Amino acid sequence: MTIKILPYLEALFAVVVWGGSFIATKIAVGQISPTAVVWLRFTMGIPLILFAVLIRKQFAFPKGREWWYFALLGFLGISFHQWLQSNGLQTAQATTTAWIISTSPAFIAVLGWMVLKEKLALHQSLGIALAMLGVLAVVTKGDFAAIAVGKFGTVGDFLILISSVNWAVFSILSRRGLKSHPSTRMTFWVMTTGWLFTSVTFFAGRNYIEFPQLDSHGWMAIVYLGIFTTGLAYIAWFDALSQLPAAQTGAFLFIEPLTSMVVAAIILNEKITLVSILGGVVILIGIWMVNRSW
Repeated sequence: MTIKILPYLEALFAVVVWGGSFIATKIAVGQISPTAVVWLRFTMGIPLILFAVLIRKQFAFPKGREWWYFALLGFLGISFHQWLQSNGLQTAQATTTAWIISTSPAFIAVLGWMVLKEKLALHQSLGIALAMLGVLAVVTKGDFAAIAVGKFGTVGDFLILISSVNWAVFSILSRRGLKSHPSTRMTFWVMTTGWLFTSVTFFAGRNYIEFPQLDSHGWMAIVYLGIFTTGLAYIAWFDALSQLPAAQTGAFLFIEPLTSMVVAAIILNEKITLVSILGGVVILIGIWMVNRSW
C-alpha cells in the first residue's frame, strides 16, 4: 500500500504558514492601519485563489439569492473577522491570539448544539470547559483573581475572543454553501465579497496614502499575508482536505498555535512562559475532546 506524502506536506505547510500569520499581522499593523493591511492582503491573495478555481475548472457565478448569502459570509468571515483580528493584534500578543483562535472548534460545537440541535456529548462539554479554562489562564497570565475585578487581558484579547466566536458563526453558516459549491470556489467568492466591503472603508478613509509608511519588514509581512497566508496556504489546505480524511487533516491545526508561539518568540521577542504553555496544553486537550468521536 502506497502512502501519498504530498497531502500531508500540504496540510503541514498550510498550518505552519497560518501560525506565522499572527506575527506578520502584528508587524504590519504596527506600521499602517488594520484596514490597509486587510485590503492589501486580500488584493494579493484573491488572484491566487481565482487561479486555483480556474485550473480546477470550478468557476461559476453565484445565482440569485446566493449573492446575498456570499455577501453575508464575506462580511462575517473576511471584513468583520479580519477587522477584529487586525485591531486586536495592536494590543494583544501574537502568541495569546493564536491560543484564543484555536478555541473556535469549541464555539462551533456550542453553536451546533444551540442552533442546529446537534448532540453534545458529555466529553465534548468537558472539552469546551477545559478550552475556556485554558483561555482564561493564557489571557490573565495565570492571575485568575483579575477576572473577579473585571479584567480580561487587553482590549485586543477581548477582540480576538470575539473573532473566535464570529468564526464559529461563519463556519456554521458556511455549511449550507459547501453542500452545493466546491470549497475553493466558495472561498473565492467569500473572499471577493469580503474584500469589496473592505474596499469601501479603505477608499473612503483614503488608507492608500499609508503605503509609504511601510518599510521593508512591513512589506515582507504584507506579502507573507497576501501570497502565502491568503493564497498558497488555502490552496494547499483544500488540496490536502480533498485527499485526506477530515479528522486527519484537522489534527494538523493543533500545530498552528505552537508555530505561532515559537515564531513570536524569535521575531517579536514574546516570552514563552510556563503559564502560556500550560494554558495552551489545556486548550489543545479540550479541543481534542471536542473533536474526538468516542
